[in-house]
Amino acid sequence: MYNQGRRDLYTILFEKEVISVAELGEKSSVIENQENRDNTYSTLKHWQNFKVRLIVEGIGVGVATGLVVVLYRFLLDLVGSRVGDFINYQREHPMWIIAGAVLLFIVAKSVKWLMEMEPLIKGSGIPQVEGYLLRQIDLPWYRVLVAKFVGGLMSIGAGLSLGREGPSIQLGAAIGKGASKIFKCKKIETKFLITGGASAGLAAAFNAPLAGVMFALEELHKNFSPVVLLTALVSAVCGDFVSKQFFGTHPVFDFSGLEQLPLKYYMYVLFLGAIVGVFGAIYNKTLIKTQKWYGKMNTKFSRYKFYIPFALAGILAFVLPEVLRGGHHLVEGMVKWQFGIKMLIVLLVAKFIFSMLSYGSGAPGGIFLPLLVIGAITGTLFGQVLVTYGLLPEQYVQNMVILAMAAYFTAIVRAPITGCLLISEMTGSFQHFLAIAMACVVAYLIADAFKTEPIYESLLDQLLKNRGLTFKASSRIKSLIETTVRLGSSLDGSRVKDVKWPCDALIVGIQRGHKEIIPNGKTEILAGDCLIVLTNEDAATCVQIGLSKLAEDCQKVASKEWQ
Repeated sequence: MYNQGRRDLYTILFEKEVISVAELGEKSSVIENQENRDNTYSTLKHWQNFKVRLIVEGIGVGVATGLVVVLYRFLLDLVGSRVGDFINYQREHPMWIIAGAVLLFIVAKSVKWLMEMEPLIKGSGIPQVEGYLLRQIDLPWYRVLVAKFVGGLMSIGAGLSLGREGPSIQLGAAIGKGASKIFKCKKIETKFLITGGASAGLAAAFNAPLAGVMFALEELHKNFSPVVLLTALVSAVCGDFVSKQFFGTHPVFDFSGLEQLPLKYYMYVLFLGAIVGVFGAIYNKTLIKTQKWYGKMNTKFSRYKFYIPFALAGILAFVLPEVLRGGHHLVEGMVKWQFGIKMLIVLLVAKFIFSMLSYGSGAPGGIFLPLLVIGAITGTLFGQVLVTYGLLPEQYVQNMVILAMAAYFTAIVRAPITGCLLISEMTGSFQHFLAIAMACVVAYLIADAFKTEPIYESLLDQLLKNRGLTFKASSRIKSLIETTVRLGSSLDGSRVKDVKWPCDALIVGIQRGHKEIIPNGKTEILAGDCLIVLTNEDAATCVQIGLSKLAEDCQKVASKEWQ
């Protein structure tokens, strides 16, 4: 309507020469202002009955994501089984080794071509999802969906030390974006559906719906929002339900017969958390440096650098096949005491190096499962050393495995609640939650003391430095932002008119529990309030950062900070 109105205006004014160019500019400005008012009204009106629509759409996104991730997991298992059989056949018939090397090169070449066609499929995909939610990266959902599915399948199937959870999260986010196009959703609704798809992806990949929900709150949005919680919960539960229809209700890791750790051994939990915290800081720094090393490699052989992990996978298939792929089988082997201390050290070093090279190359695949495996090896090694010196009974080594997995995840990702829930759901038991929480807190504090950034924030910073990934949002499109007021923040107890709000931010609603308040200048803001803020799309990122600082900062923020 707007474009047609502008064309009619131009036709009448120029053909009949009724008004001057200056008057035409004024008329055009009026039309643009009217469009902005219509857009603002539409955005606010859309907020009515918002939760009902999100529940319905979230169910659809969760079911679709669950089906895609189930297919992804099934094909990964199938390819892994066939590749293992082919490797055994090559051992018996060495003449086929050359054919295997040629096939591995073709796979690597195909993955590289997919990455060149769609660069956003590189790595785990989680930084790309976070970048979209921050309005810094576009998400061509259909290309990402197909390229990530095929690229991840080939990379992990070829033996690279990568996990399925990162691709599953990005696949779910792409499905959420596609659903928003089908349902013709607004920008704000699209963000929630993408978050729901990402939660469903993690839930379906690991049979961990609670971890999927908390990951959306703790990592993707980094704040508690009732709407985000609702969308993520509905989608994650649906995705997990679909996954369990195909793979059963049993947990991902089988820790049957696991006994609860007595309190007298909790000092070892603190010690293990400290060790893993140091290892987590080393992991983050090494991974970033490996990516930079890949990027800076500039020799006559640099065009072949992407093939390094694939060639190494081909060698390790005959030398140390235990470190190939994500490493799920490794955890099961450690639970059954299949490895001694010397072998555990070899596996720890080899898995760490191979994981760095695999992810540093940019091949599609996640770091969740490989880092959990490295944590499990660390915990097993720690437990066996204690057993060797008579400091811990053998039956509690399994406890050290799950504690180290959760602590290692926390030290690297800096999402302690997600780590606690993820390991508890993956092992099928919440009776060890106290020990897991203690290990995670210690690992978090130690890793933070080394001044290392959370891994996905670091990877997102690296991603945004690449050209062609950022995009400019429109100032005509309106967005609604939610932020929760923290206890003791500068907003707690302040009146709306007394707060130095970011530019282009308008407080249009306050949700206090189940009560919705239309604010005015005298409205007092309390801790726990969920603020609903209207802003322009092009200013949304700055406004969101500013609001987060206001909601969390315990001191008053000077107004000049927002200028």
